[in-house]
This record gives sequence, structure tokens and C-alpha cells, in this order.
Amino acid sequence: MSGLGRKMIIDGEVEKIDEEAHYDFDLFVIGAGSGGVRASRFSAQYGAKVAICELPFHPISSEVIGGVGGTCVIRGCVPKKILVYGASFGPELEDARNYGWEIGERVDFNWKKLLHKKTEEIVRLNGIYKRLLSNAGVKLFEGEGRVVGPNEVELTQLDGAKISYSAKHILIATGSRAQRPAIPGQELAITSDEALSLEELPKRVVVLGAGYIAVEFASIWRGMGAAVDLCFRKELPLRGFDDEMRAVVARNLEGRGVNLHPQTNLTQLVKTDDGIKVVTDHGEELIADAVLFATGRAPNTKRLNLEAVGVELDKTRAIKVDEYSRTNIPSIWAIGDVTNRMNLTPVALMEGTCFAKTVFGEQPTKPDYIHVPCATFCIPPLSVVGLSEEQAIEQVNGEILVFTSTFNPMKNTISGRQEKTVMKLLVHAETDKVLGASMCGPDAPEIMQGIAIALKCGATKAQFDSTVGIHPSAAEEFVTMRTPTRRVTGAVKPKTNL
Repeated sequence: MSGLGRKMIIDGEVEKIDEEAHYDFDLFVIGAGSGGVRASRFSAQYGAKVAICELPFHPISSEVIGGVGGTCVIRGCVPKKILVYGASFGPELEDARNYGWEIGERVDFNWKKLLHKKTEEIVRLNGIYKRLLSNAGVKLFEGEGRVVGPNEVELTQLDGAKISYSAKHILIATGSRAQRPAIPGQELAITSDEALSLEELPKRVVVLGAGYIAVEFASIWRGMGAAVDLCFRKELPLRGFDDEMRAVVARNLEGRGVNLHPQTNLTQLVKTDDGIKVVTDHGEELIADAVLFATGRAPNTKRLNLEAVGVELDKTRAIKVDEYSRTNIPSIWAIGDVTNRMNLTPVALMEGTCFAKTVFGEQPTKPDYIHVPCATFCIPPLSVVGLSEEQAIEQVNGEILVFTSTFNPMKNTISGRQEKTVMKLLVHAETDKVLGASMCGPDAPEIMQGIAIALKCGATKAQFDSTVGIHPSAAEEFVTMRTPTRRVTGAVKPKTNL
């Protein structure tokens, strides 16, 4: 078996593996989210004897954080994207009128029907993930795991009974949990977990937060006809994204009827006969049927007993790991959001793959975080890859060419919707290498996936220019932007290898 009873070589250092010790499993994984499932399956394919534990999934309840598939499948990316699709149809139906579709004055939306279809899909995917584990020969335990030694996991079963298993390697992949700010009346608010399973569609919503979860749910509820107030501390939503694109998202949210409250925080929630009274730090009072706290997530490490075992955590209680996802305890590893590196599902999958190659495949492999594309599924969506303009100025030496294109999508010219698509390319003047790309508009994530491949291959602006576009399409704008919109100067000292 690869990596077991042998020597594992990482960065040229030889680590002797104990051939005499006997363990119940070669690998025990705590957490069956995307990263944990990927790591366990691939490890088993290398010949390892693998176990994984996860709490059970309750389709109707969001109280238990569990379910094979993890946050993304059960209460994150997948159900959220289903709701985004559902919310998009309302405005699309309105746009269809100018395309000749005769639609009555009233268009009804059945929230419960969408909720039921969403739950059906999650149950289906949960079953698929279980079959993937079974087909790979991975033993699945339903229960809560915690680390009680460098090579020992204690499993609390559903009946409360505790049983311990030994493992040569332990992998922690428990993800993250939504956080609630300490605001008086916070118990009246919900997080994204509950927002995906509300029994009734709220007619008035207040969202606190400026990240992708906040703007996505603001778009979802507004698209379904609710009145939405979005409160956030900065001047623009989506901190960390390109400032120019953040402004585009803000304009689009307002254009679709979301009430923005920049530089605003909440100070109190009060239950009233008319709903939840929301008080802001400006003294403004809003009334809502639902208040969503979308103020970030924290690594899910509280119940793992890590400090008692000696696993080092950072100030956010994320697990500290090296470039290979290994903790300070040689037999304990961690991947995904619980490490608070780059908290994206595809990144957790990459980290899981690299872990399996490193530990059981005799192929020490570091996760590569360069040019990882991502998307915010607001309506319309924003997608980016590479550096933002602000990051380029800070990290790159020399002149940076900024190419932008703002246009009315062809679809909107007939429908009459006043909403611009915005695209952006950043190019290093000296090397002609494309440093980053951004797009806010219909199909942005689908388009950006292809752009990400180009950047991963080190594409130059000349290669973009020599590529023939698909006409008529929005995507062709990325290969037809010829004249820089502006030039900016990067840092004096280079921080990025170009």
C-alpha cells in the first residue's frame, strides 16, 4: 500500500513510517463535505483502508449541521444556486413580454413548490455522495467525531454511545459555520442555513452583510418579489473584490430594487406585532418579516478537542497547516474551510486530491492557489480570476494596462432592461501577460471558467487579441478590447513573479 509501512518523502525529507504499529484504519476523516469525500475516495483508490464520519442529514431541519456532501451540497452552493435560478425567472418573464410572449398582468410564484423541489435535489445528491463513498470502499460512520489522540478518533454515535478507532492518519475536514454578531435580539435573526428552508417566503427582508452570501440572498428575495434592505459597514459590498466591479454590483442591486444602506450596522432587533423592528446605528427603523445575518463564517473546530491533543489553531480558531495540509502533529491533517485558507468548494476538492497524492500516492503535491476563479451568484452574477486592479497595483512592479468594456447585452436591447454588462482585463505592460479578468453580467461564471484556463496557461494580451470571437456573444468582448481604458503604476518593488 502506497505511503504505508514505507517511507514518505516530502520536500526531500524522509519520514519513516512505523511498520509494526497496527491501526483500525489507514485514514480516518472527520467531516464528509466535498473535501473530506474527495480525500477519502482518492485515498481508498490508492489502496488505503479509509473511514469517514458525519452527522446525519435531516432534509426538513437546518438545526443539525450534518449530511454527506457537506455545506455546499446540503446548505450552501447547490440549494442557493437553485434559489437563484428560481428568482431569475420572475424578471425574465417580464423581459419576455417585449420578445412577443403574452403574459398576464399577474404572475404567481409558489415558494413551497420550489422549496420541495430543492429538497428533493439535495436528498438525491446526498444519496449520490453516499454511493460514491461506498463504491470506493470507504466505511461511513454516522455520528460526531473528535480527536482524542494523535492516532485516535472518538465517535459519538446517534444513540449516544461512544466508540474509539485508531488510524495511521487523521484528516479533519469539518468546514465552517455561519456566525451571529452580538446584537441585542440576535435570536430573532436567521443565518443562511435557515434562509434556505423558510416555511414561508418573507415579504420584507433586512440583510446584514456585504459578502457574497449577503448579496446573493438579497438578489434571491428581491427576484421573488420581496422588499429587501441590504445593510453593510463599508461604502460598497463585496470587500476584497475589484472596486470597479463592486460598484457595478451595487448599481445592479439598486437597479433591481434592493435598498442599499452603506456604512450602516444594526444595533437592535425587537419583535413587534407587525414583524421584526430593525434599528440601525443611524437611528433608522426598518420592519421585516425576516432578518438575515450574513456576516461571515468561522472554522468549525469547537467540538473537535484539538487543543487538548496539541493541534495548533490560529486566532480565528482555524487549524494551522503547512503547504501540504499537515498540522504540527505529523499524523493529523486538515483541508477545506476549517483551515481558513481559500474558502471555496473547488479549492477543498483540490486540497483533498493533493492530500491523497501526498500521503498515499507517493506524489507529494502542494495545492496551487494561483488563478483560482470564483463567482458571486447575485443577479446578474459577478465572476473573477487573477488579480483585482487594487491587488495588481500593490503586488506588481511597473505599468499595468487596464482594459474595460461596458455595454448593453443584446438581450437587453429588445427587452428594454437598463442593465450594463461590464468586463475588465489587467495586463502587465512589460511582459504583456494578463494578470486578472473580471465580468459582471449574464453568464459571467460560465465565461470566466474558460478565461481562467487561459490565465493558468500564462496567456498574453496578444494571444487574447489573436483569438477569434464567437459572434454575437458577450464573451467575444474579452478578445476584442484593443485600447487601454487607463494605465496605472504598480509597486516600486515587485512582489509577484511574472
